[in-house]
Amino acid sequence: MQRSDYCTIEITNGIATVWLDQQGEKINKVSPDVIFLFESIIDDLEKDASVKGIVLASKKKDFIAGADIEAFQKVQKPGDFEPITRKGHAILNKIENSKKPVVAAIHGGCLGAGLEIALACHYRVAASDKSTKLALPEVRLGLLPGGGGTQRLPRLVGIQKALDMMLTGKNIYAAPALKMGLVDKIIHKNALHKAAVETALSLVNKPFQRKRKQKLMDKILEGPLKSVVFNKAKEMVMRQTSGNYPAPLRILECVQIGMSQGLKAGYDAEATKFEQLILSPESRQLINIFFAMTEKKKVPNKELVKPVKTLAMLGAGFMGAGITEVSITQGIDVLLKDIKQETITNAKKTIWKTFAKQVSRKSLSKIEADAQMDRINGKLDYSGFEKADVVIEAVFEEISIKHKVLKETETHIRPDCIFATNTSALPITSIAEASARPELVIGMHYFSPVPKMPLLEIVVTDKTADWVTATCYDLGVRQGKTNIVVKDGPGFYTTRILAPFFNEALLMLGEGADALQIDKVMRKFGYPVGPITLLDEVGIDVGAHVMTGDLIKYFMLREGAVAAGDNIVKMNKAGFSGRKNKKGFYLYDEKGKKIHNKINPEAYSFFGGATRKQFSDEEIANRCALAMVNEAALCLQEGIIANPLDGDIGAIFGIGFPPFLGGPFRYCDTQSTANIVKALEALATQHTARFKPAQVLVDYAKEGKRFY
Repeated sequence: MQRSDYCTIEITNGIATVWLDQQGEKINKVSPDVIFLFESIIDDLEKDASVKGIVLASKKKDFIAGADIEAFQKVQKPGDFEPITRKGHAILNKIENSKKPVVAAIHGGCLGAGLEIALACHYRVAASDKSTKLALPEVRLGLLPGGGGTQRLPRLVGIQKALDMMLTGKNIYAAPALKMGLVDKIIHKNALHKAAVETALSLVNKPFQRKRKQKLMDKILEGPLKSVVFNKAKEMVMRQTSGNYPAPLRILECVQIGMSQGLKAGYDAEATKFEQLILSPESRQLINIFFAMTEKKKVPNKELVKPVKTLAMLGAGFMGAGITEVSITQGIDVLLKDIKQETITNAKKTIWKTFAKQVSRKSLSKIEADAQMDRINGKLDYSGFEKADVVIEAVFEEISIKHKVLKETETHIRPDCIFATNTSALPITSIAEASARPELVIGMHYFSPVPKMPLLEIVVTDKTADWVTATCYDLGVRQGKTNIVVKDGPGFYTTRILAPFFNEALLMLGEGADALQIDKVMRKFGYPVGPITLLDEVGIDVGAHVMTGDLIKYFMLREGAVAAGDNIVKMNKAGFSGRKNKKGFYLYDEKGKKIHNKINPEAYSFFGGATRKQFSDEEIANRCALAMVNEAALCLQEGIIANPLDGDIGAIFGIGFPPFLGGPFRYCDTQSTANIVKALEALATQHTARFKPAQVLVDYAKEGKRFY
């Protein structure tokens, strides 16, 4: 890489500004080539007697967005990357130890390796703009900060705050970054470069002496009680990950080694463990997911997309409020209709709570928050609906109600307005039967809570127009969603593969299994929560509705089908709704918080009584997980999903299939499809033909094929 391909250098009044502007890329990234390039730049500027100080700044919207992740995929064996990490350490140490002051002028994203470069600088000036965010998100890729981050950050902001950043990968905005000492000054973005140059000049004669303000408790926790901090952090990591993700533990180890044995030992540990993590299967799968998400931001048939300026939202309940929130933040006006003004008012209050938190941490200004709220126009009727480009309904899951709402709405909207239904199970084709324009009817299945859940399942019928699909896909991307497009069918994709997962858990309860053991085993397998907890969270009433609907009827047509629906229906009729009414499989306190490891003894009365027996962990894991994997394969076989990638993305982001396993299809590849088929056949022999492996799995096993 030539220097001109990545940056240009401008010298004014003895201050050299290194303008980062990677050619051919939307963002500045740090690759192995860039690491070596930085060395030559720093060496040349050190030797140049006319240069008194250095400013690192970017001409792009972000400072540096992180490492070039594609470079990690080229690492095949030990020794491939560790030398590069150590070289990076040496170069950043040169910056840190330079006699000439180096100032980072930060705006936009300063992430991963970008923040590690900034940490090596003597001073950091950040734009006060809401786009400015600093983070070390490597843990989300199954990695650790490999550019000295595990060593510099704890010494700069303290062990607790550093661990919080590194173990979560969370973004820190400008104002909190200043408060915690992550940056030294914030200023308006238009004055950023000027302020950085002036700071560099001032540091030439008077080096900056940084003093971290420590509270008494910080001094205690970083002194005599330091080991307590690490032990508690490790306990938290193990509780949250069940040990399935090695990166958080390696981060803890690097920080602990550096703080107890010194910087050199810390850097050595970081270099060694970083390469180990690159080569780990967990990181490989998480990086695969990262690239899949990036790919999913590209809108298929973009030329067919029609602009969406106004969205009409039917239903202002929890889902409607969430869809409204992710829309108005992207500049879309929303007509929020409900039959009760109180529901609309509560929806606005819910949305404002989110904005108020952002205002408090200064990632959003009060003026911006007010402007976004002004995009909501509450409605008790259909007035103004002629302006809508898309209507999304989130009314009760009952086909007759959906039909009524669709017919009513079509009398008030333009002939080219899209009608999208947010349903998790009702067939879109059946809903569209009530439409005068079925080609404009589509499913947009959002997941709860909408602002936090990343997936949008777009469901198309045989009649859905291509431009409608493209427009809704584009809308989903604007709303910050990762989209999959699936064909209409019972349960679509996500609900369909979740149903057998639930069904097996409930069948095992009926066979005498312990609910706590089922949940514990599936969490250990890698699901964020176990199926019994998830049923309480989703709602036993919702589960009963699904378990008695078209989806279960579809499953019951299969050979060897056994459904556990009767038990869950009886629970619902007895008033068990789960967490929402504090009456479910688990016990809840007065505030509705689940009491840890406390099963509601009444729940067992619907599953054979209080006497429970021990199942093998392997049986529980195989029955639940492989039921889901097999159903995913059937969906691919039947064309419900277009490809394995959509199947993996939908399972991970929609229903919590373990990310470190890569999704049902990558799981088949890593375990070998032959082994999956063998395990399914064993389950079919032991139980019923409901575990009969999908033909596509059998074919792949025979031919030794992989899904990727």
